[in-house]
Amino acid sequence: MLSISLIGILLRFILGGTAVAVASLIAKRVGGVFGGIFAAFPVVFLAALLTIRWDHSGYDLIRQSIVLSQGALIGMAINIVCALAAGFLVARKGWKRGLTLSVLGWFLVSFSISYMLFIV
Repeated sequence: MLSISLIGILLRFILGGTAVAVASLIAKRVGGVFGGIFAAFPVVFLAALLTIRWDHSGYDLIRQSIVLSQGALIGMAINIVCALAAGFLVARKGWKRGLTLSVLGWFLVSFSISYMLFIV
């Protein structure tokens, strides 16, 4: 899936940006916990799933949907670990260092798993 159509990129941008804006508004009005729950909504996955239809058809569309879904499951598991690490590290190291360490950990784990699954 190296080539993505302009419609696919725009749809991902619009849906992702809208999800972030809505999650921010919810967090401001109701509280951070509820905002975080909505921020974790897999809108980017849904946008990607919807937009592969513009780039693929037939059996290739089915195959790409399965691959995307498998990757999303792995990614969501990594995101849960990152969120737990951020909660732990922010409380002990401060918000700047805690977020930096948790995002760095997310990147290292994501890259390592991607390397093991798709390159090796």
